[in-house]
Amino acid sequence: MKVGRVTENAMKRSILRQIKTRRDEVIVGAGLGEDCAIFSFRNRMSAQVNPDEQASVMLSCVQEGVFPVDYLVQSCANILVSRGGEPVAAAFSILLPLNAEEETLRHIMSGAETACAGLGMEIARAQGMVTAAVKEPFVTVTAYGMRASGVQNDSAGAAYHTVKAARPGQDIVLSKWIGLEGTAILAKRCGGSLRRRYPAWLPETAAGFDRYLSTIPEAAVAVQSSVCVLQNVSEGGIMAALWELAEGAGVGLTIDLKKLPVRQETVEVCNHCNINPYELLSGGCLLMTCADGPGLVRALEEAEIPAAMIGKVTDSKDRLILNEDEVRYLDRPHADSIYQEINCETPGTGDMED
Repeated sequence: MKVGRVTENAMKRSILRQIKTRRDEVIVGAGLGEDCAIFSFRNRMSAQVNPDEQASVMLSCVQEGVFPVDYLVQSCANILVSRGGEPVAAAFSILLPLNAEEETLRHIMSGAETACAGLGMEIARAQGMVTAAVKEPFVTVTAYGMRASGVQNDSAGAAYHTVKAARPGQDIVLSKWIGLEGTAILAKRCGGSLRRRYPAWLPETAAGFDRYLSTIPEAAVAVQSSVCVLQNVSEGGIMAALWELAEGAGVGLTIDLKKLPVRQETVEVCNHCNINPYELLSGGCLLMTCADGPGLVRALEEAEIPAAMIGKVTDSKDRLILNEDEVRYLDRPHADSIYQEINCETPGTGDMED
């Protein structure tokens, strides 16, 4: 199997088809494009408790990897908020290689506490294990939230802005820029060679893109603008997010490639590393569908959040990418570009499309 998330077919065959046990408490469970589980305990709570009490609905999501721990925590918070939740707590499981020092563990947990404190989350559980199964520290973050006030219960999950809420005719809007998270990681990893090739400001600016990773502000604006789907763009980049949106909702898409917002710093870093920015980690970018795309873009821009309308949901099964006079079909997701073997000292030609 290839590095990164398993393929869609493997996901369907070997993960989703193996899940057969169902419970009424799980109102949004495992599924393609669904990164957040939502539980309702209204029927099991005391009759003295108001059934509309927000504590009757709990949310959970998991993010894991070798990336900076604060990126993982922020990603979890983004997912919870996009599903109408308020982040409350997090649990950490840390796998360390045999040669790890205790200082590594302390550094990871210090970063975790700083990130959680900034989001008002408590670390409810944490454990570390040294194992020969990993070559570098691997962190799993499980975040928990409760339903934010104003979000209504919905047994089908439509009120939680899942991909299943996408309908033909809706506009597709994207906040900020693609590739932000991956650009920040690559700029830090290849800082030396980037500084030799570009003015110092470019790699420094690119490395600072992690300041854009929160999608909580745009999610708050979008909810007030009657948005239908809120989907955080993450591993596999914008192309993977678009595919999961279409596949999860059973709809078609028409996307204008030229309207996908990308920073010039991302273009240069990706060219230098010879990777595809459209398939690059894009934490900090929120994909939305709604009935009034121009209105949502205006609302986001009024809140000083860059946004662009990039296409429409269609009633066809076709997932089309338009690039001026060229039309092609959206491919199934590939492994994220961040996992490629990158030689920072050998600049490449990149994979930006004309």
